[in-house]
Formats: sequence, structure tokens, C-alpha cells
Amino acid sequence: MNSVSTERRIRILHLLARGSSIRAAEEVTKTHRDTISRLLVEAGEACQGFLDATLRNLRAEHWQIDESWTFCRKKERHLTPEERDTGVLGDQYLFLALGTKSKLVPSFLVGRRDEANARLFMRDLAGRLSFTGKRHRLSTDGWYAYPFAVDQAFGDKVDHGVIVKEHPTSTTVRIARRNVSGHGDDSRICTSHVERRNLTIRTFMERYTRKSLAFSKKFENLQAAVAVHMAYYNFCWKPKTIKMTPAMAANIVSEAWTFQQLLVRVGVVAPPRIWS
Repeated sequence: MNSVSTERRIRILHLLARGSSIRAAEEVTKTHRDTISRLLVEAGEACQGFLDATLRNLRAEHWQIDESWTFCRKKERHLTPEERDTGVLGDQYLFLALGTKSKLVPSFLVGRRDEANARLFMRDLAGRLSFTGKRHRLSTDGWYAYPFAVDQAFGDKVDHGVIVKEHPTSTTVRIARRNVSGHGDDSRICTSHVERRNLTIRTFMERYTRKSLAFSKKFENLQAAVAVHMAYYNFCWKPKTIKMTPAMAANIVSEAWTFQQLLVRVGVVAPPRIWS
């Protein structure tokens, strides 16, 4: 890995962060795909550690929760019983929390859509929030695992609302909202923003694009790609609705970072030399 120059490392990771597949990055940068995969895993671990340390004590906000589906190596129906027991092949979901105002993604988790991961995800989110001052609000869909996971992680510290959307026909939608805990306003229960965020995920990560050959073959590569994307999104990308990066909107940093600055901060590349 040391033989890959700093400029090439930045270019490879920038291509991956902006939606290129590993084979596309291989063709553009003339770097073998195994080297690119190792660099991706290295960068993913560094970005995950950076986000874990940085996204803490977040101020009160309305957090919307959702999951986005993909698969690893094979689709679920094609797995053997032995492959299904590994838990890292077949259907995989990206659990995601999105701040309605800041657009920040403070917490995410890749894994099976089950009660254990729902509890793990909510505990991680709870560990990143500050509970002084105003109350946080959570909006989730009607999946049965969320109420218990929220209660276990937050107790009575948040207002939790559930929204259930039904599609009786292709043109009509029936929406039901209800408070599960706290005393929030029913009309504010919403998951539309985080559902829109799923489009950004499928645009910026080829692994999540439907009917694509760029799906993940290894679970660790999928986790790494998600971590790199989330670091890029939070600190470099400016959503048009807020005209600043989510990290700026959440008062974590004062300016937008370039992709090179991000990689320097997380420790993937060395800072540029300053000649005196």
C-alpha cells in the first residue's frame, strides 16, 4: 500500500466516494482492484473511527430513522443454509439517522434487519446525543422492532413518533401518525427527509444502485464504503437545501472540507508539505 502515491490514493477514494465502482476506479487510475479494495478498507476503518470520535454531544434535533436495502455477494433467495448462517451474505440493510434541519447523519449501521441490530443502532445514536436543554425527537416507520429499541436506548429522554404509510393502490397513500413516547406534536412525525436521503445513497454508492453489477462481494468492503461515504457527506458535501455541509449546520466545524482535507484529518494520507 505504501507504493501508492498520495495523489493516487486521494483520486481513488474520491472516485469511490462519488459513486464509481472498484473496477471503474481500477480502469481510470491504472491501479489493481485488490489494491483499491485494501485502500478502501483502510480508509473505511479510519473514517469510522473519526466519526465515532467526532460526532458526539449533538444538540437537540428531530432525527428521522430509516433503512436502505442492498445485498452482499448473493441475493437472499440464492443463499445456502450455511451462507445464510454467516449473517454477512444476502440481504443487508443500512440503518440511518438523519437530522431534519442540519441533514447530519450521526449514526449508521450495516447489517441484518433484525431486533438485535435495531437495539445496537439506537444505543449508538443515543450515545452521540446531548440530553441537556431541549428534547430530541425521533421519527420512525412502523417496523415492530423500533419502539422497544428506542425505549431501551433512550428511556423517557426523547419524543418518539411512528408514521405508517400504506399504498392501497398505485395512486393513493394512507398515512397514520402516532406518538409512542413523550408529548410531541403528531403533525411533525415524518420520515420523508431520510427517505430522500436514500436516493443520495444510491446515487453516491454504486453498491446500493438497483440492478447493478457493482454490488458488494465482501461485507467488510460494504461497511468500509458506507463509512467513507458518510464522512464525505457529513464534512464535504453541501446539500442544496442548507447550502453548507451537515457538519457546519450542526456546529461541528466552521467550514467545508475538501476531500483531501478529510483524508488528512482521518489519517489516510499525510498532510501536504509546506516548504520554507
